[in-house]
Amino acid sequence: MIYTYDEAFKASFEYFGDDALAADVFVNKYALRDVDGNLVEKTPVDMHHRLAKEFARIEQKYANPMSEDEIFELLSSWKVVPQGSPMAAIGDEHRLQSLSNCFVVDLHDSYGGILKTDQELVQIMKRRGGVGIDLSALRPRGTKTKNAARTTDGIKVFMERFSNTTREVAQGGRRGALMQLISCHALEVDTFIDAKRDKTKITGANVSVKYTDEFMNALENNEEYEQRFPVDKDVEQVISRKVKASEVWNKTVSAAHACAEPGVMFWDTIIKNSPADCYSNDGFKTIASNPCSELPLCAYDACRLVVVNLSKFIKNKFTPEATFDYDDLKCVTIKTQRLLDDLVDLEIEAIDKIIEKVKSDPEPDDVKKIELDLWNTIKSKTSRGRRTGLGITALGDAIAYMGMKYDSDESIEFVKTVQRTIAISAYTSSTIMASERGSFSVYDANKEINHPFLERLFSDDDNLKNLHSLHGRRNIAILTISPAGSVSVLTQTTSGCEPVVFLVSKRRRKVPRDAEKIDFIDKSGDCWQEYEVVHKGVKDWMSITGSADIKQSPYFGATCEEIDWKKSIELQANLQLYIDHAVSKTLNLHRDTPVEVVDQILRTAWKMGLKGITVYRDGCRDGVIVNADKKKEEKLTGRPKELECEIHRANVKGEAYTVLVGFLDGKPYEIFAGLSECVAMPKKVKKATLIRNGKNSDGVTTYNLRIPIGNDDNILFKDIVNMFNNPLHGVLTRLLSLSLRKGVDVYEIVEQIKKDKNSDMTSFASVLARVLKQYIPNGKDAGTCENCGGKLVYVDGCVHCEGCLSSKCS
Repeated sequence: MIYTYDEAFKASFEYFGDDALAADVFVNKYALRDVDGNLVEKTPVDMHHRLAKEFARIEQKYANPMSEDEIFELLSSWKVVPQGSPMAAIGDEHRLQSLSNCFVVDLHDSYGGILKTDQELVQIMKRRGGVGIDLSALRPRGTKTKNAARTTDGIKVFMERFSNTTREVAQGGRRGALMQLISCHALEVDTFIDAKRDKTKITGANVSVKYTDEFMNALENNEEYEQRFPVDKDVEQVISRKVKASEVWNKTVSAAHACAEPGVMFWDTIIKNSPADCYSNDGFKTIASNPCSELPLCAYDACRLVVVNLSKFIKNKFTPEATFDYDDLKCVTIKTQRLLDDLVDLEIEAIDKIIEKVKSDPEPDDVKKIELDLWNTIKSKTSRGRRTGLGITALGDAIAYMGMKYDSDESIEFVKTVQRTIAISAYTSSTIMASERGSFSVYDANKEINHPFLERLFSDDDNLKNLHSLHGRRNIAILTISPAGSVSVLTQTTSGCEPVVFLVSKRRRKVPRDAEKIDFIDKSGDCWQEYEVVHKGVKDWMSITGSADIKQSPYFGATCEEIDWKKSIELQANLQLYIDHAVSKTLNLHRDTPVEVVDQILRTAWKMGLKGITVYRDGCRDGVIVNADKKKEEKLTGRPKELECEIHRANVKGEAYTVLVGFLDGKPYEIFAGLSECVAMPKKVKKATLIRNGKNSDGVTTYNLRIPIGNDDNILFKDIVNMFNNPLHGVLTRLLSLSLRKGVDVYEIVEQIKKDKNSDMTSFASVLARVLKQYIPNGKDAGTCENCGGKLVYVDGCVHCEGCLSSKCS
């Protein structure tokens, strides 16, 4: 059967209880399509049958197989949910996609190595995977090279390169995901930390710093630590210097407070608690993490994610009789781990198909070599380690269903018990499979003696200890907690281990630039649709209790911004005790949170044994979920001393004009312009910095312009307004700047300028309109076409007709 979008959306809308966002996410992201892009699945029931059939096929290869009906029941009840790539790609015969969510690739310090990594990013992302890379191997800026450049440009140009690659690779309405990491011992760690303060750069990657115990102890003792190249202290150092740990740390804290990045990963804690790192000499040394930081991986390993939905294990929710069914959780977890091991086999099949496809491609062998080598290496790591990613979702709801507050002592103990149950059950399942299917190929009990994570599990469960000593286990590492963004939409629950974000919110879903409906375009140019959402758990609480007073619910006062950050860290630490990979969790903070608190948070996270932490201060950048109750700011809090700006040049009636557009938070904020002959700027430069200076003798604020010309050199133009030297031009640009600063829509400004057709300022005004039109969001209604009566919309600054396809860019 083939379905139209409207047919599938209507059926799914009913399936999800009139939830438009859930229906839209299913139809656009997970419903199977044929080779021509036609929908062949109408509701999640069709999807679950597809998944169950494929899992059951693999189960038949082994002893004691689960039946297709049994697997379908697990999936269709939403107790078990494959995440992202597995849910979309299993059973899809029309596209060659990896079933793995996350990969890590290696990076070598040469142009050949860098370009190899760049191509590997492309090859993985075009198969739907996200990737992590560690940049620590790259030599610092200014280091001598034996090529024509003579010295290296350093890491930032390559950060931008990898980011741009990620943004270029389409994944069917979404873009690839990339994590870039660096060691705190790298000589350019400062450059890395500040790289994303410019919110227009490196927009295709998350960034995190790997902090060692060596660094953290130096920080605690207010001492210096060593920065070096290479960063591996077991090799001969080419460059070494001592730096105050607090200087690097304070930059991290400041950047995290300002723009939510970099994230912080405590690398020694990760390595010490990683069972996979017992096999470092076999190629399983952890070197980087995936884009969301929940999966530290070795080079060319990958992981597939499946979550257990904790909201499904509570009986009599929101009542005094509420109980958690631990026996059912054990049973479901054991089955889920079997499905994850089946998923490894399904992925190996998918990789084989990719390899055969590449081999049959018409390109020369030397062109295909990197791609073939990549997938053969990934297949080897996947087969030898059989790594899995069993996680949870709906923890925030489960806590509320039990009548607890998210950040209470009671909930923290509950969380610890739940995750311990999952860990022991998953490892028990893996040992049972080892007896039936064989252990992972490099398993060696002697290499794991006294491993802290494994010993923690064994000390809690004698049965697991005995089984493991007899059979080993099937999977080298097993557990994680990942974000569950779209999964939480489909399960209509809180995401991963997070609390409820807002009780009432606007939810944003990224869509292509040609989407029929676009509600929001962020500073990176990504397009989003917005949905107003009342959290389903809140609605259920009101229905069950008969109360309309949300303040009486366990959700009230326990949203992401309201919870006690110390309790949030304690909760995460208790989860981390029983997870061999890592936990992806964001600590949301109120926008007024001072930088000193961020410092406390990050230090506390290390002391409490977290493997990593990310903080997000409200308003520091555009979010996917936005508080619908928050009033828009009515006035700006003030202009920073420096603003990035873009330089435009235009000619009208034989006169050349230069226009400077300054940006704040990715939006046009101010404008300066005049005749080009007044300011001899380098013509090829398109970006510069506007610097607010002191006031002149008339009490008017002056602005300087700093233009980069290469090799860290700049040209400084002082008092740019006075240099343009036309009072009438200055009046108009000041009025436009005032409008922009007050948040007036750029479209409205352009429309007003266009009405001025007879004054002495017409030529200058048309120049300003032509420039500002470029910042009108795509899809903005521009009226009706005079030729055919169709709808006119703005696209990249030009007006296009959706009917006759005519366009006008003047």
